[in-house]
Amino acid sequence: MIAVVTDSTCDLHPDNARQLGIQVVPLHITMEGRTLLDWVEIDPDAVYDHMRAGGAATTTPVPAATFADVYRDLLKTHDSVLSLHLSGHLSETFKHAQQAAASLGEGGRVLVVDSKVAGAPLADMAMAASAKAQEGADLKTAAAAAQAAGESLYAEMSVASLEYLRLGGRISRAQAFFGNMLGVRPILEFDDGRLKAARRAKVDQAAGDMLASLKARFGDTPVSATVMHAGRDTARINALRTAMMASGLNVQKGRVQLMGPVIGAHVGPGTFGFSAVPLT
Repeated sequence: MIAVVTDSTCDLHPDNARQLGIQVVPLHITMEGRTLLDWVEIDPDAVYDHMRAGGAATTTPVPAATFADVYRDLLKTHDSVLSLHLSGHLSETFKHAQQAAASLGEGGRVLVVDSKVAGAPLADMAMAASAKAQEGADLKTAAAAAQAAGESLYAEMSVASLEYLRLGGRISRAQAFFGNMLGVRPILEFDDGRLKAARRAKVDQAAGDMLASLKARFGDTPVSATVMHAGRDTARINALRTAMMASGLNVQKGRVQLMGPVIGAHVGPGTFGFSAVPLT
């Protein structure tokens, strides 16, 4: 039996992850002098409320020793472990997982994979691997399923405010000023493990722009689609879900996924987006 491990930037609620047979290892969130376990000791909305009030939040990768303990325990009851993590360009979590696997001296029983994404796309990869694992697949087959999902999925996001990108050094003060003056926001995508601006769109057109991009990419292909949102804004989430269903995408499966504080701390509350992966 294969154990599937990922980190909390997959943004799966811990209860959902357990039901799916996925073990989630939390990163750390530091704010107001306290360091807390992502999704375990602090809820994403608490981080967003803190940020809206002007507070800062920082994130720390999972320590290698934590991964080593998780792998050691899982190998007592599983043949091997597939460990999928957020992009190595965004965090040292993947590097720490590699270090932990090497320290165990268990040969090929632990396979660590850089997903090159985070958030809902990472969840899609972990779910694809877990589905294969529960069918009795071996480590190579489960890893291939995750890789196939990663290669076929696509996700885009847009921010509600440019301030958090500016504070994080991702855009300049001048870019933030002119972006706000013109009412435009970047449309962000994962590009070889990095989060980059694919293009820009007017604030009130960003959702339609992203959905049109997904429709152009997937056409009439049946997809599993996700609405991502940084914060529990029910009205906004419902509006995004309605827009997705009216977009022309052939959505056969869909879910709403709260964007967790690790990524949300860098892009800010109110960030939203869509992802889709073709169904096979």
